[in-house]
Amino acid sequence: MGRITLAELNIRRIRSGFDDIAHTTNGRGQPQSPSCLQHLRTTLRAALNLAVREGLLDANPIRHLELPSYRKPHAQVWTPARVAEWRATGRRPSVAVWTAPHLAAFLDAVTTDRLFALWWLIALRGLRRGEACGLRWSDIDLDHGVLFIFRSRTVVDYQVIEGEPKTAASTRAVALDKHTVAVLREHLRRQRQQQAARETAGRACYDSGYVFIRPDGRPLHPEYATRHFSRLVKRADIPPIRLHDLRHGAASLAHEAGADLKTVQDQLGHASIVTTADTYTSVLPDTQRRSAEATARLVLAAARRTREKIRKRGQSSRPTPRPKSKRTTRQAPVTPPHKSRSTPTRSKRNYGK
Repeated sequence: MGRITLAELNIRRIRSGFDDIAHTTNGRGQPQSPSCLQHLRTTLRAALNLAVREGLLDANPIRHLELPSYRKPHAQVWTPARVAEWRATGRRPSVAVWTAPHLAAFLDAVTTDRLFALWWLIALRGLRRGEACGLRWSDIDLDHGVLFIFRSRTVVDYQVIEGEPKTAASTRAVALDKHTVAVLREHLRRQRQQQAARETAGRACYDSGYVFIRPDGRPLHPEYATRHFSRLVKRADIPPIRLHDLRHGAASLAHEAGADLKTVQDQLGHASIVTTADTYTSVLPDTQRRSAEATARLVLAAARRTREKIRKRGQSSRPTPRPKSKRTTRQAPVTPPHKSRSTPTRSKRNYGK
């Protein structure tokens, strides 16, 4: 690491190096975030673990490094209240998600944009930026409505590195609905038309085979896609989100439309369904409202059944009332003809005396 050999590397030097990094700024002129430091530690720990396995180190010194706690932000939906606060104060969530009307408004505003199909594909099918920029026409089967993710274009210091997707699960097939197929067919038609116009004008035109390209045909730079998306959002005058937030929104909208978490996991290419559930499925207002209504109906129905049982039990435990008889005039008892009240009856002992 620089002029420090592995034998000289210890926790004191590592801690000093991380303190120096924490006081620098990132490419946007902002202080380094806890997330950045966590990623740096993860990368260095993996490298030093390899050194331990190769016998170059006895133990990994970075295991004793403690960093400020970092809680991954959860996406927040642009509700009317948050939109009003943003317009009044300019404050916005670090990770935000559009509702379906917001997304519809954005797509309607950028229909004529050269990269309309890119925004549509990320917003509805949840591709990562690098996956979309690395997509080739040979990876898409428009007749059967499916595309395959085989590669990704990532950026390091603005240098594009093309390689395999992020994880093994990221290599996947993504189903396409008929509307998405129509959008991609129109994108292909426009692309061929523009390339033919450049060739007719004698301008340079490269047949790179990528779906999303520069005007000269070379593959699109992922950072350009990010900056261009931010400009389009600002121009459309809708609540701001990042390009990656379209992927969050795709998961949430698919879940709201009825897709189960396993289906969403396969669509996004996550190795674990926990990541899908915890990170990429914000509860949209309509979904939450339907859940609240269903919960209330469940409780109220149970309460009605309980009251009915109590009422029936109370009725069955009441004593049965005696039937009312007609009142009759009380008469004197009738004396049998062989007996008389005035003549006492002789006992058998004195009979005949």
